[in-house]
Amino acid sequence: MIDLKQLREQSKSIVEASAAKGVEIDIDKILELDRSVRSLEKDIEHIASQKNEASKRITNATETERKTLIDEMREIDRKEETLRSELGPLSSELTELLYRIPNPPCADVTVDLDASKNEVIRTVGKKQTYDFPVRDHLEIGEALGIIDMDRAAKVSGARFVYLKGDGALLEFALLHYALSVVTKHGFTPVLVPHLISANAMRAMGYLEHGGHDEIYYLQKDNLYLIGTAEQSIGPMHMDEIFDADALPKRYVGFSPCYRRESGSYGKDTKGMIRVHQFEKLEMFSYVKPEDSDAEHELILGIEEELMQGLEIPYHVIKMVSGDLGLPAARKYDIEAWIPSQETYRETHSCSTTTDFQTRRLNIRYRTDAGKPAFAHALNGTAFAMGRTIVAILENYQQKDGSVRIPKVLQSMMGKDVIRAIE
Repeated sequence: MIDLKQLREQSKSIVEASAAKGVEIDIDKILELDRSVRSLEKDIEHIASQKNEASKRITNATETERKTLIDEMREIDRKEETLRSELGPLSSELTELLYRIPNPPCADVTVDLDASKNEVIRTVGKKQTYDFPVRDHLEIGEALGIIDMDRAAKVSGARFVYLKGDGALLEFALLHYALSVVTKHGFTPVLVPHLISANAMRAMGYLEHGGHDEIYYLQKDNLYLIGTAEQSIGPMHMDEIFDADALPKRYVGFSPCYRRESGSYGKDTKGMIRVHQFEKLEMFSYVKPEDSDAEHELILGIEEELMQGLEIPYHVIKMVSGDLGLPAARKYDIEAWIPSQETYRETHSCSTTTDFQTRRLNIRYRTDAGKPAFAHALNGTAFAMGRTIVAILENYQQKDGSVRIPKVLQSMMGKDVIRAIE
């Protein structure tokens, strides 16, 4: 949520920042509601002081005076009830409009609504050349007997997958490898709830602007299935105040991720690029505002360390304003080279949400002066397991149909090659 004080003082810049993300806001309506709400709240505060004063007077009043004061208090109560009945709908309407205002992009983000203008800031690794016809990951996985989407479709419908044998072991090896890297940077492992309340999901900024339609929702329980561990880690410290020396607070959460992926089509619906359920290891940090940019670079650096360890070619992209989404103020993506498609595909992202999510969640820290202030929150992918396995299978495929295992995973797999079971 946007700071209301900032909105009042810098309304023009907030309108421009929202437009940079393709969101139009009715600033006049918001400011009008804000004035009405503040006026009603002031009147209610005045009534509270009147009631306190009347309560003091009634103690030493005569019987006749007491009856008069009681009548006055009843009238005050009726007036307060009327004011609160007016305040409720206006306050709710204001909150609804405020929740739809996106987090302004950072000053260093390029303002553009066209995602094709995202900037490649570096390319790392050499693409493999092949002296045989390149196969895609699904063909490779099915031939090796480690991917089974046909049987998953019988059980769950399209775009679900069984990982079997070395496919499952490859995911566990990736998890072990990633944890060994991420924990040395001070991230505490956590297994998170897969279902979170509507209030928590909304506070994280994923329900506005059509987000609700992309998330699995259990109406009877008013709970959402998470699409990333970030959505469960972020609210963990809601309504808490960190001591200053407790920050940075870093977590790395492992969880299934559930996504409708209703907008995907074509090649994306084949294989494991866009499925409805996959596992992911996600980094999440709470930091002081002055440490926010450095933490963002740290998370990106860890992601690159992981990719370089796998020796998979990739490039890093900095997103333009129109491709940031509601919560992010700055976002980087890492895209791995996918030989069968002859293109790079997203495997990682990392974002700073500044105080956007923490303000909604009321997560603060004590400054050196002892006053509470909102912390900043950041998140980043360690590994999205399915897409990382896609990249490994395609980049390490061999002419005989086998797949070499990246060196950093071989000791965990107990072998250096995945072969079809005879």
